[in-house]
Amino acid sequence: MASERIAVIGNGIIGHGTAQVFAMAGHPVTMIGRNPKSLETALQRIKASLKDFVAHGILTQGQADAVPGRVGVSTDLGDAQPADFVLEAVTEDLELKIAIFARLDTLCRPDAILASSSGQPASALVSKVKRKERVIAAHFWYPPQLIPLVEVCGGPYCSPAVVDRTVDLIRRAGKNPVVIDKEVKGFIGNRLQFALLREAWSLWAEGVAKPEVIDAVVRTSFGRRVGVTGPIESADIGGLETMVNFARFLQPDLATAPEPPQAVADALKKKRPAGEWPGIYDWGKRDKQKLVDARMKELFRWLAEDRRKS
Repeated sequence: MASERIAVIGNGIIGHGTAQVFAMAGHPVTMIGRNPKSLETALQRIKASLKDFVAHGILTQGQADAVPGRVGVSTDLGDAQPADFVLEAVTEDLELKIAIFARLDTLCRPDAILASSSGQPASALVSKVKRKERVIAAHFWYPPQLIPLVEVCGGPYCSPAVVDRTVDLIRRAGKNPVVIDKEVKGFIGNRLQFALLREAWSLWAEGVAKPEVIDAVVRTSFGRRVGVTGPIESADIGGLETMVNFARFLQPDLATAPEPPQAVADALKKKRPAGEWPGIYDWGKRDKQKLVDARMKELFRWLAEDRRKS
């Protein structure tokens, strides 16, 4: 497998996660952050993640030991200059992203791909970029080490060759890239996720059911199917005529409010004991870490199954 030089701008959750993804695939990676302390923390998180990969039988100890040596760190954006592929993964600050892409456009080689891992469409990032054809959205999902999907969208300026090169690189890194044909805010996954969340919040806020009931309905019904058949496949299998008729009955009654319900905003503002997690649930009586650990364990199970199939 040919290796390409990768630069990741940002060392937060997505930044160090994508750096790990590319380094695991054998690529030399430069992770560029704001200060040495945060970069050191990011490296420690990569090493901790690699231990989990070994514990779940996805990597051998030897394979894991080789990964950190492929990740260099820097606080100088100029160190992205030699990269073949640059991935921006900074905080969701549009003006900051525009400034970073403008500078990368002057620093990097003309044939280098400039990608963004955020939910911003590529066309929103190129106002100060001369070579707009090489800017692309490559939206990794959290945690990128474990979630296969990467949503790729070139937008109106991007070269088809850049789309093809990006898809090939991501696929060779062991991920599942999908190409979105038309730019939309948030891409596909977030739009579907928030459509479900809007309805779930609305059901709770209107007193239809308690939050644990709403979550149980999702987990123990279509939540079990959705990993096998997506929503459009499920509708076809269930009978398109039936689903269209039911949609005509139900869709007019679904939540369409442009803002979260007031009850959700009130829950966010509610005073809680110091250190208690804010939310709809009373997290003072629930073990958040056990829930997070269970979710991570399930993501590792899925990843191990994917590796066996491949």
